[in-house]
Amino acid sequence: MSVRDAVQKAQDQGFDLIEISPNADPPVCKIGDVGKHRYELQKKEAAARKNQKIVLTKELKLRPGIEEHDIQVKLRSAKRFFEEGDKVRFILQFRGRENEHRELGWALINRIKQELAGEGKLEMDARQEGNSILMIMVSSKITQ
Repeated sequence: MSVRDAVQKAQDQGFDLIEISPNADPPVCKIGDVGKHRYELQKKEAAARKNQKIVLTKELKLRPGIEEHDIQVKLRSAKRFFEEGDKVRFILQFRGRENEHRELGWALINRIKQELAGEGKLEMDARQEGNSILMIMVSSKITQ
């Protein structure tokens, strides 16, 4: 049907000509109310946003001289974050003379990797940035 005929037919019925698929050959249109069509599109977009899972990145800061109990608390927090579906960014900060003993920090990061291997997987392996070591882990249950 020509565009002119389609527009005339829609006006005769008291509706509008709505272009559904402009990239199709020929373009697909339908006769209906534009306001109702926009409302339906908004409802579909809202439903899609409602079902979307937002992944947050939680941050755990450590120091090389952290005590054993504090490490266990951080590990429990990381496991809880994994269960909630969040990513965890570990930041190991060095201050002052701690910079001279970076091997202690790397040992701590490797220990965290090993202890969380069952619950999480590495998204970004540990790397040194300035006076800190960064590592990002995500729950192993999430498939990305």
